[in-house]
Amino acid sequence: MAPPILKLDDIFLTFGGTPLLAGAGLQVEFGDRICLVGRNGSGKSTLMKIAAGLAEPQSGEIFRHPSVTIRYLHQAPDFEGFDTVQAYAEAGLGPGDDPYRVVYLLQHLGLTGEEEPQRLSGGEARRAALARVLAPEPDILLLDEPTNHLDLPTIEWLEDELVRSRSALVLISHDRRFLENVSTATVWLDRGQSRRLDRGFAHFEAWRDEVLEAEELEQHKLGKAIEREEHWLRYGVTARRKRNMRRLGELHDMRARHRGHKGPQGTVQATAADAKESGKLVIEAEKITKAYGDRVIVAPFSIRVHRGDRIGLVGPNGAGKTTLLKLLTGQIAPDSGSIRLGTNLEIATLDQKREELNLDETLAHYLTDGRGETLLVNGEQRHVTGYMKEFLFQPEQARTPIRDLSGGERARLMLARILARPTNLLILDEPTNDLDIETLDLLQEIVAGFAGTVILVSHDRDFLDRTVTSTIAPANPETPDGRWIEYAGGYSDMMAQRRGALADKRRSEKGGKAKSSDASPSPSEPQKAKGKLSYKQKFALENLPKEIAGTEAKIARCEERMADPELFSRDPNSFAKLAAELDTLKTALIRMEEEWLELEMLREEIEG
Repeated sequence: MAPPILKLDDIFLTFGGTPLLAGAGLQVEFGDRICLVGRNGSGKSTLMKIAAGLAEPQSGEIFRHPSVTIRYLHQAPDFEGFDTVQAYAEAGLGPGDDPYRVVYLLQHLGLTGEEEPQRLSGGEARRAALARVLAPEPDILLLDEPTNHLDLPTIEWLEDELVRSRSALVLISHDRRFLENVSTATVWLDRGQSRRLDRGFAHFEAWRDEVLEAEELEQHKLGKAIEREEHWLRYGVTARRKRNMRRLGELHDMRARHRGHKGPQGTVQATAADAKESGKLVIEAEKITKAYGDRVIVAPFSIRVHRGDRIGLVGPNGAGKTTLLKLLTGQIAPDSGSIRLGTNLEIATLDQKREELNLDETLAHYLTDGRGETLLVNGEQRHVTGYMKEFLFQPEQARTPIRDLSGGERARLMLARILARPTNLLILDEPTNDLDIETLDLLQEIVAGFAGTVILVSHDRDFLDRTVTSTIAPANPETPDGRWIEYAGGYSDMMAQRRGALADKRRSEKGGKAKSSDASPSPSEPQKAKGKLSYKQKFALENLPKEIAGTEAKIARCEERMADPELFSRDPNSFAKLAAELDTLKTALIRMEEEWLELEMLREEIEG
């Protein structure tokens, strides 16, 4: 086993008298792709900051290999002293790093590099920070929620980039599909301690349940042992007093262990409050359009939404998902066409930006609308602290200002308020942002089992696959032109239907060309307007040859090092790592060559 390049061992840290980390650890080796998972507030981000050297524990051992480079993705990057985003990103490069990487990364992250840092939105600032940490290709990448504010095409690009990266990775993310596709090991932070599974996130939940079941069984056995010892204490023989005193001491120890056991944090238990059933037809849109200036957001689009439908909206940032959502729910009027809402609608909305939160308001005041200590849930008066417990808030948090909550806790609080109110139409704009895995599971169950109608916007592919009955997406995701199409099923179903439609189109085009190859178009027939490559396709076509050449050079260096006949006997670990790296590089080379060939054929077809 190779020595670690980063190791945290027996880390302790307490906040306000409450232990956050109580013996936690983290070990990173070359080639690791670790996902760090745990409940909101379990200390994941704190442990990652300790690993990056940005925070200090109260006790514990920390080892960082002196020659290893580490980059940490800052949640709130500091742009002080930088005139452009490109200058900020390039400042993260080392002496031997390729500055072209910055240009490549910024373009794929939807930035030009010329933006002024002070004028960036929160999402753009995060993309700039991502470019800065990825550009130097460090030995260790520490990424805390890297997919936040990224659209689906960019998330999928980032997945591919990280899989091909030589950097060791430690990832925190709420995006389950992202973790499944990228990670090869899982570290679970729970009740201040960490456990490691040398398998990716796809195997985490089954393993976690096994661990908790074994722990519950162990506590049950301990309880039975205490009962036996207490029976002996009451009715046993009092002879051999010295031995009996020892047993009495062991009984006290067992009692202390049993009392001191801190079980896993509970799961959220909630259902949506029942409302009067809506009409069968919930929304009817007929040829609606919306444009801002010359930019068309929604071209003529029609849809009928019936009671019980669960519809997902997906697409790149800026495609107009939120605008379409507001059109369908009557929040804004279309430029043309008509919108008709059904009868008896009780609408509840979870806003993406959490804008309805008054940060100075307390949790209890927010949940009860300032009407005392109780709220009405499904016709039953509930005390606010009891209702809060169902969403994993402690009674003492009732008087806590909302500004003191984490992003995940704020999302959970809004969810608690929405579910307390009678509703038959749920509108959810990016509902999975900042939620931990357990709360995501709850939300998934609520949406999938909701008796009314749901319309949601999300970049979470796994959540979409598990919840929606149909998916609305731009007809042209590369360059959205306002046309939207509804597909049956979730995100994976939509992608499969798109691939099938594309294959059918190519077959029909080839058949048409074969039939008309000898015929010349009539002078009176207008020729079809030629298409054009998107900006991303042009960028890839121009730069893939450089990437291919760079990858071929890396392959040659690996093969040259592996040609040393004594390497395997002298350093088998290095040989194994080189072999794995060579395999990854060759796979990446094949993928890049295929992508370049497809783009080149497309260019030739367009240019005739």
